[in-house]
Amino acid sequence: MPIFKPFRGVRPQENYIDIFPTHPLDNYSQLEINKKAQQDSSYVQMIKPYVVSKSKDVDRNLRKIRTNYEELVADKKLMQDNSSYYLYEQIYPNKTVFRGLLGLTSVEEFIDGKIKKHESTIKKKKAKLAHYLEKVNLQAEPVLLTYQSNSRVELLMNHEEKNLPLFSYEDSKNIKHKLWKIDNRLKMQQLKEAIADIDAFYIADGHHRIGSTALNAKFQKEKNKKHTGQEHYNFVYSFIVSNQSIKINDFNRIAKNLHGLTAAEFLKKLETSFNIYDKGETPYFPSKKFHISMYLEGKFYSLHVKHELRSEEIDINHLDHHLLDTLIFKNIYGIENTDASEDITYLKGNSTVDGIVKLKEFVDENDFAAGFGVYPVSFKEILQISDNKITMPPKCTYIEPKLITALLMYDMK
Repeated sequence: MPIFKPFRGVRPQENYIDIFPTHPLDNYSQLEINKKAQQDSSYVQMIKPYVVSKSKDVDRNLRKIRTNYEELVADKKLMQDNSSYYLYEQIYPNKTVFRGLLGLTSVEEFIDGKIKKHESTIKKKKAKLAHYLEKVNLQAEPVLLTYQSNSRVELLMNHEEKNLPLFSYEDSKNIKHKLWKIDNRLKMQQLKEAIADIDAFYIADGHHRIGSTALNAKFQKEKNKKHTGQEHYNFVYSFIVSNQSIKINDFNRIAKNLHGLTAAEFLKKLETSFNIYDKGETPYFPSKKFHISMYLEGKFYSLHVKHELRSEEIDINHLDHHLLDTLIFKNIYGIENTDASEDITYLKGNSTVDGIVKLKEFVDENDFAAGFGVYPVSFKEILQISDNKITMPPKCTYIEPKLITALLMYDMK
């Protein structure tokens, strides 16, 4: 029975719904961020001291963000609700609908392994985010958690959807966003009881965000002699969605070079670990697990991991990304940590051949050497990997929905 608490969400007033929120900043170039930071009453303008400022005094910049936030609240451009759960829904241009509930989960349950992870994190990145939280005290983007579908929770969300939402707007990517506030005591109790039947939450997206929140909570606990566990810093702003409202896409790899080898020599080395099938110039999406798509010098290949190197059990050798990292990047390139290597870059897929076409275009346009497409991890595998405490390499999954930043926020003060 995981903890999932209501909270006092902070959101833009109606006149600022289409101005204040933003897509995550890693979607934009620095030039685009600079431009967005000029827009009055926007989230990016609020955090301008951190993302645009030339000042090297980081703590001063972070304190300025908090001041900017409090001024927006004082000017009534942002408002804070009473304690509530929220139903949130995204509708994509292709009519795909993702929906779930916004609330707070527990740092302690993450530390104790009751909120289960499947991906490794980068220590330096977590520390940077934790420092941000310590100074700004604001969580603007929820962690995406998933769980096995629960019919009672689905029914309660169905009922709530019949009411008018707080707002409905369409963003720059033509994705529609709807938000309902659930603050009726009876409805909140019903939701709490239904969620109590869920066995566990699994992190789908946001390993660094939840890790940094836990790290900040650790620092705050050490400073607070009267720590009770109920302080605001002990909770993580979270969006919980069932397996009915999640899509797990491939996350592919691109190599800048062939480690000094010719294409023929590279293919010869691959024969040690793979059965290789020439697919010609037609883009090839991996047909199933243990099949890896490779684009090399204008041609596509299907690399089938040899049976003796596979594992049908849920362990590290069951993961295609680990096999790619080990059998190609470690054994041929000598790269021990792909995430830290300047020779490897990453490209998001979409579970179709279109993602492979984009991989080809990226390789060709940037004069890179090769691209590798990996079969998407299934929802069942995510759960099994997490339950077995197996850590996947970073950037193994590109999971939808992708959440808007600052549509609703959690003030940790």
